[in-house]
Amino acid sequence: MPTQPRSAAPARPQRRTQPPRTPQQRGGGAPRPPVRRKKPRWAMRAVTTLSVVVLASAGIGHAVVTSLDADIARVDPFKDMKNRPRAGNGMNVLLVGTDGRDRITAQERHRYHLGGAPCHCTDTMMIVHISEGRERASVVSLPRDSYTQVPNADGEGTHPIKLNAAYAEGGPNLTVRTVENMTHVKIDHYLEVDFTSFMRTVDVLGGVKICTTEPLKDTYTGLDLPAGTHTLMGGQALQYVRARHVDGASDLGRMKRQQRFLAALVERATSSGILLNPMKFRDVTRAVLGSVRADKGFGTDELLDLGRAMRDFSPSSSEFTTVPIGQMGYAVKGIGSTLKWDTAKADALFADLRDDKPLTVRRAAGAKVVRVEVAPGQIRVQVENGTATEGLGRRVDAALAGAGFSTTHTPANAADRKVARTVVAYDPRWDRSARSLAAALPGSELRAVKGQGPTLKVIAGADFKGVQKVRAQDATQGRFETVTGDQVVCS
Repeated sequence: MPTQPRSAAPARPQRRTQPPRTPQQRGGGAPRPPVRRKKPRWAMRAVTTLSVVVLASAGIGHAVVTSLDADIARVDPFKDMKNRPRAGNGMNVLLVGTDGRDRITAQERHRYHLGGAPCHCTDTMMIVHISEGRERASVVSLPRDSYTQVPNADGEGTHPIKLNAAYAEGGPNLTVRTVENMTHVKIDHYLEVDFTSFMRTVDVLGGVKICTTEPLKDTYTGLDLPAGTHTLMGGQALQYVRARHVDGASDLGRMKRQQRFLAALVERATSSGILLNPMKFRDVTRAVLGSVRADKGFGTDELLDLGRAMRDFSPSSSEFTTVPIGQMGYAVKGIGSTLKWDTAKADALFADLRDDKPLTVRRAAGAKVVRVEVAPGQIRVQVENGTATEGLGRRVDAALAGAGFSTTHTPANAADRKVARTVVAYDPRWDRSARSLAAALPGSELRAVKGQGPTLKVIAGADFKGVQKVRAQDATQGRFETVTGDQVVCS
């Protein structure tokens, strides 16, 4: 989501009313008289597609969605495009986020730190790849400050820009051309989302649950969340996905939060029963009208076909990553600091996207895994046997190593061999690691020991029964550092 005003975007094209559909196109029946209606723009978010799934299966989806087809504001991002990448398998949608603060009340602008003039520019950009079998969605975030080259206005040569500037210079058409040139992925559809509808959609859904192991505070957006689980309504949700000053990760951290929120949005829409209620669906569609533009090829039939195929979609069906970065802070005269992609890794990522390959290493289903602050592999552990049971130290060491902890592999006997409750002894400077280790040892006692150093000590007690599997909040998989939706939604 945009965080500050930018140059005004080109004027939006006039909307077109779709020609009346024939009885055969509607599935039979007598022709219906044309209906006059206002033409707000249909905000085609992921939740809408999921809504279509339920309505289509109920036999009313086509009628509802067809009635909305004429309301979609259209753009032609593919006009006069030549020498495009070859088509791959599956469907690729370029999703961009635009500023729409002029449609938000003055009170909301003040409350959610949305001062300044609207720019209708874009600095949030994702490629959403829907697999050929419609069983998987792969989302690749493209950093707004990515360094790239675009053609000069006179058609002679090119000039350097940041990726988000392509929209200001040439609207959706130059944006698509630039993304295709950088990724060699053919874009099938274009969706432009205004964050006004984002707020309204979240509100109609009753809020979206997110969780964080650390406090999140950003004075620029007004975000102020303590560690824990929170249900965010529209305004807070907007602050959450716009925040760039929570930590030193800036835009890269913001993209992770956007991905996490999108996964949580899918989970909310699919698990709450909201989409089973046609009246609720109507409310959702009304809430999101007026803030999205789409290419003219993305209509009723595409929505219904995608919706029917994705009826079993869930957070675990989605995977999220960011294009690999090779150089941070790449200075360009007249532009400032940019990000240069890691060409080799980026080429491999987009090759897998074209070939419709999963970006994650799929894990077999198993026992519940607890989310922790620090990855087990980063935690050094010395195990001591605090009981008279021979071999317990070796068993605990092996179990912790099997769960991914960096154990010393040299367990010892504790001075006290009558310990009833397992103890995690730690230096207070490594308290986050201690909490993460204690989560793997249910019922254990945390004991601070000043000056102990970075190696944590586990004194196994008579209550030891086993090790709980844990994972870091942002644990990634495979060479593209990908996470799946079920990894980042709140358990």
